[in-house]
Amino acid sequence: MNGGLLVAGTTSDAGKSVVTAGICRWLVRQGVKVAPFKAQNMSLNSFVTREGAEIGRAQAMQAQACRVEPTALMNPVLLKPGGEQSSQVVLLGKPVGELSARGYHGGRQQKLLGTVLDCLAELRGTYDAVICEGAGSPAEINLRRTDIVNMGIARGAGLPVLVVGDIDRGGVFASFFGTVALLSREDQELVAGFLVNKFRGDVSLLEPGLDMLHGLTGRPTYGVLPFRHGLGIDEEDGMGVPPRERSRAWGRVSLRGTVRESNTAPPVGEDVLRVAVCAIPLMSNFTDVDALAAEPGVVVRFVDRPEELADADLVVVPGTRGTVRALEWLRERGLADALLRRAAEHRPVLGICGGFQLLGEHIEDDVESRRGHVDGLGILPVRVRFAREKTLTRPEGEALGERVAGYEIHHGVAEILGGEPFLDGCRVGQTWGTHWHGSLESDGFRRAFLREVAAAAGRRFVPAPDTSFAALREEQLDRLGDLIEQHADTDALWRLIESGAPQGLPFIPPGAPA
Repeated sequence: MNGGLLVAGTTSDAGKSVVTAGICRWLVRQGVKVAPFKAQNMSLNSFVTREGAEIGRAQAMQAQACRVEPTALMNPVLLKPGGEQSSQVVLLGKPVGELSARGYHGGRQQKLLGTVLDCLAELRGTYDAVICEGAGSPAEINLRRTDIVNMGIARGAGLPVLVVGDIDRGGVFASFFGTVALLSREDQELVAGFLVNKFRGDVSLLEPGLDMLHGLTGRPTYGVLPFRHGLGIDEEDGMGVPPRERSRAWGRVSLRGTVRESNTAPPVGEDVLRVAVCAIPLMSNFTDVDALAAEPGVVVRFVDRPEELADADLVVVPGTRGTVRALEWLRERGLADALLRRAAEHRPVLGICGGFQLLGEHIEDDVESRRGHVDGLGILPVRVRFAREKTLTRPEGEALGERVAGYEIHHGVAEILGGEPFLDGCRVGQTWGTHWHGSLESDGFRRAFLREVAAAAGRRFVPAPDTSFAALREEQLDRLGDLIEQHADTDALWRLIESGAPQGLPFIPPGAPA
């Protein structure tokens, strides 16, 4: 078997990442050697592979669904937004420069088509099947000429295309039909059919519409996936919460937040522990708090006002692609003063990566913001200098008497001038800082850290002795696999992956405009 499939969507956040992970987990349980692939990803949530390459976290999680190690081949192009108009371009796991959207779509993107096709071909030569994820919608006709992630990669590699639609948003039939009808004849020949996502209710009521859609397009629906709480994988572009609502978002926090939705276990101790995460601009790897959210009795929210720190037992300042911009934002909103008061009162604060850097004494940045010398908050005895070469490592070590593993993604180089050592950073009083992402996924360390936080906060909170973050993640991936196995036409999916799009699929006018 040398199969492949492109999972496209009618919109962003239609469920492409989740469906791709679910298909991967279903296939691997059938004994198929499978790998994920996304030619181009735009995300501030990234991961470091064992060979030191930076890729999107969604592809790393899809690799886990496949039970294989993630590699740069699985996400050859990663765009990391640095503002409204530009992004850092990461090619095969390494940053190669900053480009505006116009500059990228004006020529650079199309030149990368050969590279991404080579990566896909290498994966297809190694694995029985490769399940590819698209981006946005394949019917973005303004970008089709330079597309390398949707129909561009499907045409280049001869992949059949499955279009996913989120029926929970409404208008799914029009979205399915319109997506196909806006593609060229050549692109339409690869669109094999549809998959309905997040359906609530009696599926028999939907079937007449599916039959009519089949009649109109000549393409079947490969399954209707029911709406399920607590299903998801690491987010790419956001937290699943509208920006204006993030300050009060107690619910979803990417993958582990959705685990928490289904986690009904009461606190082990007498108190809950409240964690406030500063929703700083260009926030990156907010997945770091997922492991906290997985703990029974830990309540996580994102905040953007100083008064919202008042009742928090722990404040987390997360990573960011704009450390200086985030520092200014904290000062403008009064959050910087609130953090200074917390530190003076010995109330717990944890800074991670960019959040660690801005807690230091000063920052010398001629790379990211190009602002030169900027005073930090001065809570930690740290000086940061931004280097042009990015640090991409997978460190392991010990803290609080427990083994810890993590990953580092940063341009800032920290000079530690005092305090107690803490991972690669330091601790002063109850303020902690580290460059390590993912450290809280180490169960023993997380429990030890939460015990310290609870003691400092005066809370009678006790970490659960048996919470396994890795086991919860595996459980999520198995649930995604179950969803595909139980609610999709897996026989038809298998034929599609193995044999490609059926011949003779009808053309739906008007097609792509000239």
